[in-house]
Amino acid sequence: MCGCGYGGTSWTTRQEADLVAQLLRLRPGMRFLDIGAGSGWPGLYLGRTGCDLTLVDVPLEWLAVAARRATAEALAGTSWMIAADGAELPLKSAAFDAIGHSAVLCCVVDKVAVLRECRRVIRESGTMVFSVISIAPGLSPAAYGRATASGPLFKETEVGYPALLAQTGWRMTRRDDLTSEYKRVVHHMLREEEAHAHELIGLLGKNEFSDTLARRRRNALALDEGLLRRELLVAKPAAPAEVPAPT
Repeated sequence: MCGCGYGGTSWTTRQEADLVAQLLRLRPGMRFLDIGAGSGWPGLYLGRTGCDLTLVDVPLEWLAVAARRATAEALAGTSWMIAADGAELPLKSAAFDAIGHSAVLCCVVDKVAVLRECRRVIRESGTMVFSVISIAPGLSPAAYGRATASGPLFKETEVGYPALLAQTGWRMTRRDDLTSEYKRVVHHMLREEEAHAHELIGLLGKNEFSDTLARRRRNALALDEGLLRRELLVAKPAAPAEVPAPT
């Protein structure tokens, strides 16, 4: 579906992952932190650049899958797996050259804490690239309700991501709209799930598969109606003078 098989999805396609590697300028000797890494996509794929890789997430079983694959692929750089919350990283300050996270911020409550922790652990010359799924602006109450029921576990904030970045010590340098590609991949996933219903029922059970398919159909319909969007944002550490004072 996404161009690589790593056992999980953040809706990041292989083409997008290649773009992230370019934007972060990953190469041997660089230290890259992937937050909310899951079972290793796209972090392990980006580790093929030869960078030193640290994957952070909460579920140990996902990190165990990533660790086994990292060992099997004998990545050129070193790799570590850490079970931790992105809002409370057990990592030294200014330890990383690059940070990435895919569809993580849109599912956490304390986005500010996560962004501040990212700012703390990155070097002044570093770059952060991340994707988010959000609800389209200006929706009616009914449309807003359909949007929240069809996407990830949205934890909406009063301000947009550019403002959140500015509040937490970041300077946004690029913003790409990935909605059309997100829509394409969701519809592709839906077609595959419908085509392989028999096998998936055997794997998941009838009730779980039915719930999964219903969620996917709601997601696809919301995208068709323009209720959801997906974006890629690039940010650099802001100078102290650029960071607004807390209110």
